[in-house]
Amino acid sequence: MSDEEETPNDGGIKLVMAIVRPDRLSKIKGALAEVGAPSLTVTQVSGRGSQPAKKGQWRGESYTVDLHQKVKIECIVADIPADDVVEAIREAANTGEPGDGKIFVIDVEKAVQVRTGKEGTPAV
Repeated sequence: MSDEEETPNDGGIKLVMAIVRPDRLSKIKGALAEVGAPSLTVTQVSGRGSQPAKKGQWRGESYTVDLHQKVKIECIVADIPADDVVEAIREAANTGEPGDGKIFVIDVEKAVQVRTGKEGTPAV
């Protein structure tokens, strides 16, 4: 085994955060379970990126919707390589159209489990 396989993420904790289309959530949850990262937090958000604005009319008035509904998925990993989680999310979220979303990987400085007080990777 190489050192990379023995200590994923260089022995640290990573936060993988993805902002994606809400209709892809079910597929993403399945993909994360397949790579061994079933724990996640999901938040409904809205935002604007490369996806074009939508124009409409209501009661004779024109309006523009430029903030699109998305979900933010946060997944903390220590035992699983963050790159595996990123690739699972990317494949499951991809529709090939603008507005598919973004994925960010952030180093976690400290993690503490509330119930036990464990710190670091054992807390995850």
